[in-house]
Amino acid sequence: MLRLAIQKSGRLSEDSLALIRECGINFISSSYKLKTEATNFPLEILFLRDDDIPGYVQDGVADLGIVGQNVLVEAGYPNLEVETLGFSKCRLSLAVPRAEAYSSIETLQGKNIATSYPNILGRYLAENGVQANLHTISGSVEIAPSIGLAEAICDIVSSGSTLLGNGLREVETVFRSEAVLIAQPNLSAEQADLLAQLQFRMQAVRRAKRSKYILLNAPIAALDEVRRLLPGIKSPTVTPLAEAGWVSVQSVVQEDDFWHITSQLKAVGAEGILVLPIEKMIA
Repeated sequence: MLRLAIQKSGRLSEDSLALIRECGINFISSSYKLKTEATNFPLEILFLRDDDIPGYVQDGVADLGIVGQNVLVEAGYPNLEVETLGFSKCRLSLAVPRAEAYSSIETLQGKNIATSYPNILGRYLAENGVQANLHTISGSVEIAPSIGLAEAICDIVSSGSTLLGNGLREVETVFRSEAVLIAQPNLSAEQADLLAQLQFRMQAVRRAKRSKYILLNAPIAALDEVRRLLPGIKSPTVTPLAEAGWVSVQSVVQEDDFWHITSQLKAVGAEGILVLPIEKMIA
């Protein structure tokens, strides 16, 4: 059995549990249980503080973990990362009071900066030749400038609304983060095989989220151009229609390319374009 550690509450926890369920793994979770066992896959889920997860995995208390890259790198265990998961994306940024002048990173030379990520920030400042006084605090970092503790802060930013609400503005991106799957380095052969199975499922779910299934009708005269626009996984499926001179085309497109490709398809004569979500996608 694999033991998987995830954050016990918050958005990262919700997204992690959703991914596991989308992988076809069934389990029961509740706000008061700190562990649960899957009913149809050899997996036990541990609900822990995010800061503790890298250490638990490194020490072998948990076999796997889902955690933010920011937490993983700050803890000093980047070598545990197996793959990125594409959700819970955020950035670690420097911010200063809106009324304060700021021209470049050198503006922070000799200043006091409050942060929960002294290791990541310290390396960033060193790389840019800036020496500053770092004050390590946990939680409510945004309040530091208004109470006179620091002239700037370095904290996790998603939308930026929390900074705005505390009279701060973002001036530098220090580190970009997303959720990652991590694994302890000494998995047994059986555990490594289970990890490979879990990754296979996760990748199928993620691939499906990035893709759309598209069906359309096109004149045969435009088929070569339609095939160029819709390469699909190998090639599109083409079926003759009852109406002479027309075909039905089925393919897969990437979410990021969809609108651009759709406009091009219409320009070459495609009609009746239908777009469907994909639940799982096995490459």
